[in-house]
Amino acid sequence: MMKRLIISIAVLAIFGALLYGLFAYKAMVGAKMAYAMAHRKIPPVVVSTATATRRTWAQRLHAVADVVAVRSVQVSAQISGNVTAIYFHSGQRVNAGQRLVQLDNSTQLAQLRLDQANARLARINVHRDQQLIAQRAVSQAQLDTDTATLAADNAKVAQDQAVLNKLRIVAPFTGYLGIRQVSLGQYVSPGTAIVALNSWRPIYADFYVPQNDLPMLHLGQTVTLAVDAYPTVQFTGTVAALSSQVNTLSRNIQVRARLANKGERLKPGMFGSATVTIGTKRVFTTIPATAITYNTFGDFVYRVVHAKFHGQPMLIAKQVYVKVGQQRGNEVSILSGIRVGDTVVTAGQVKLRPGSPIAVNNSVQP
Repeated sequence: MMKRLIISIAVLAIFGALLYGLFAYKAMVGAKMAYAMAHRKIPPVVVSTATATRRTWAQRLHAVADVVAVRSVQVSAQISGNVTAIYFHSGQRVNAGQRLVQLDNSTQLAQLRLDQANARLARINVHRDQQLIAQRAVSQAQLDTDTATLAADNAKVAQDQAVLNKLRIVAPFTGYLGIRQVSLGQYVSPGTAIVALNSWRPIYADFYVPQNDLPMLHLGQTVTLAVDAYPTVQFTGTVAALSSQVNTLSRNIQVRARLANKGERLKPGMFGSATVTIGTKRVFTTIPATAITYNTFGDFVYRVVHAKFHGQPMLIAKQVYVKVGQQRGNEVSILSGIRVGDTVVTAGQVKLRPGSPIAVNNSVQP
């Protein structure tokens, strides 16, 4: 028994020594790795940079605008009838009063001839009564009755002519037609669309601005409009009207600009970006828009500063919160946080943290 006990104690001692050695070895390796990581040099992050500059800008308001025709109507029938003639082509320019469509008027023409004949007879009767009443051959009552009959017949003739005019559909103003919506022989009812008619020279651009900007707006201010269809062209106009009320849901006010539309390139229904020039010119500190990191906690940039990193002089990225102003193209104005001459990171921010060492490579710019 004693021999077995001694053997068991010896085995346990050897096993304990092995465990201790294993844990000691792992602890030593971990300490070495931690020491190596703590004293390892962090490679600098390669970034692109730009220098904050001074720009003189006039204050502007930007908004999404809809292009609207000065006059626009959907030409339609006022009374029912079959289309007997079409006098226009889709896309044609027409003048005010030019006939577009003729509806069947045969019944109305026959009724007009009948009423005209009755009116002529009534006129003869009134003339005869006027001659005979002087001889007391007819009574005043007979003259009054025939006079009333003449007036009623004349009214019927005027009514027939009004119906005939409605069957003859004409352009209400000068402009350009859209796509024809009816065919020869088609039966149309009141309100049936025949063709769209638009006048687009000049043309309007409608947009909305916040109510806080209302004091800065007035009639005659310069407005420029940019549309995707003509990316290299700026269309110029002026503020023509301001809405008489603010929208209660959005708290925005509608603004209408009037543009000459020379060349008639703008068409109703287009949308674009409207810019209103307001106030006087001011000096701003500007940087490339790509330098700004936008988030809900505040907009910031990484400013390049000279500092020591692990005892070595290096370029360091310093996080700076900024107040952003208006933007022009690829540049944005900075109201606070950056001064003229400061260098900011314009590309590579996603790899940075405050205090990260950086290396500048401006061979490629965003």
